[in-house]
This record gives sequence, C-alpha cells and structure tokens, in this order.
Amino acid sequence: MKQLATIFTIALLLLATSCKNEENTGEIKLVTPEEMHTLLDSKDVQLVDVRTPEEYSEGFIEHSQNIDFNSPTFDEDILKLDKTKPVILYCKGGGRSAKCAKKLSEAGFIKIYDLKGGITQWKFKGFDVETE
Repeated sequence: MKQLATIFTIALLLLATSCKNEENTGEIKLVTPEEMHTLLDSKDVQLVDVRTPEEYSEGFIEHSQNIDFNSPTFDEDILKLDKTKPVILYCKGGGRSAKCAKKLSEAGFIKIYDLKGGITQWKFKGFDVETE
C-alpha cells in the first residue's frame, strides 16, 4: 500500500510539472541587409513591408507585400500568411517591424526575420528598391 501511494505521488508530480503553460512562440532573428538579401533567394520566404501604403508607394523591396501595421485590420491580415513558412519583416527604421515580429511569434509563426534598420538601412547599403 505504501508503494502504491509513492507511485501515485510520483505520477501526480510528473503530471503537474509537465503541464507548464508554455507559449508556442516562434524564433525572431534580427538580420542585416546583407543577410536578408541572401534569405530572399529562398522560394518559401514571405516578405512583408509593414509601412503605410503611402510609404510603400515611395519605394519597396521587390516581391514584398504591404500589410500596414497601423491598419485596423492588421491582426487579421497577418493571419493570412503561412505560419509554416519563414517571414521577413521590414518597415522604415525597425520599430514597427519589431512589434509585428512579436505579434507573429505570439500567433504561432515558426521563423521570423526582422530587417535591422528597416528599408532605410537597406537603401544605405546600396540595395535596390522598386517603385510603383
């Protein structure tokens, strides 16, 4: 009987410790323009510009899609992205994309890259931007 109580106690402890409330958050990696340029060679990557449509029309990185961080539908819009594919985010200087990266991580996205210094740094390093 004493053995049964010991086994029951151990089982209860294992159950209690295995049920920690762990968030399923994805990895966020800050990348340089050079690292991002290499990442863009991957066919599975999703490139997202989180600036306003007005900012986007002034110049954007080729193959990016514009999802305005300040839009009232932003939370729904980002959930249309594929959570299993890597996402690269950028804005003007890095502030909005960092906030977006956190939201994506909390939403269960697996791999998130954030362009350090935003499109400003991208242009400073001599990489091309497109215009509409």
